[in-house]
Amino acid sequence: MGFLKEFKEFAVKGNVVDLAVAVVIGGAFGKIVSSLIDDVITPLLLKPALDAAHLSNLGELTIFGTVKYGNFLAAIINFVIIAFILFLIIKGINSTKKEEVPPAPAGPSTTDQLLMEIRDELKNKA
Repeated sequence: MGFLKEFKEFAVKGNVVDLAVAVVIGGAFGKIVSSLIDDVITPLLLKPALDAAHLSNLGELTIFGTVKYGNFLAAIINFVIIAFILFLIIKGINSTKKEEVPPAPAGPSTTDQLLMEIRDELKNKA
């Protein structure tokens, strides 16, 4: 029974639940970004290339008849947009955090102050 209890404690820890939520949201976000790129941005950016090659599908773009670089271009655009959006999100999160100012060093305690005065007096007498 101890094994199941340990597993339950592990599974419901905040970090595990937060990670699960992040994975689900990340998957949904990935689908949104992929749709944006595949259905909106890629056709707009690569429309001249598709028209020049007399193609209607990005996957049909090839070099030497065998190397399909159209899907590769879409993957690169997808990566750049996701990286940029994540950069903006992280930058926004970091800007909301307050910069912690380290506390000023505390002055000497009263005992230390008295000891320093005694030391100084002994130096003056010597």
